[in-house]
Amino acid sequence: MKDLNIQIAIRIYEYEELSAADRELIDAACQATHRSYAPYSHFSVGAAARLSDNTIVTGTNQENAAYPSGLCAERTTLFYANSQYPGQAVETLAIAARNECGEFLEEPIPPCGACRQVMLETEKRFKHPMRVLLFGKTGIYELGSVGALLPLSFDASSML
Repeated sequence: MKDLNIQIAIRIYEYEELSAADRELIDAACQATHRSYAPYSHFSVGAAARLSDNTIVTGTNQENAAYPSGLCAERTTLFYANSQYPGQAVETLAIAARNECGEFLEEPIPPCGACRQVMLETEKRFKHPMRVLLFGKTGIYELGSVGALLPLSFDASSML
């Protein structure tokens, strides 16, 4: 028997410690939460992606009474980026969320499993790591790539 130990490096920043570019991206994700359509969960999520040409695109979660017809903010953002800017890799994806009281969460919110898989596919598509910034009032988590969120991931190479 062997043991496999997986370690994940997460840097935690205060907002003021971020670069101006990362603050701009976090701000865009936070602002996007106000455009969320979340009448059922009252959980508003916004995401912002900085593309390789420095374009920023945003998306929000979109709920629907016919579950699971809604879509998460991370996927709306990445699908929009990939359809409108197909030649541009996503350099960094920032994610923020507000609760039903309209307050930003204390702790950073991680993406769901489906979003992680789409994020991984986007990263693999461009053969370029995608940084991930997860916003929380107590700090911002920085992960160097999607692989840190999804170790032992399934991708096209798994089918060879």
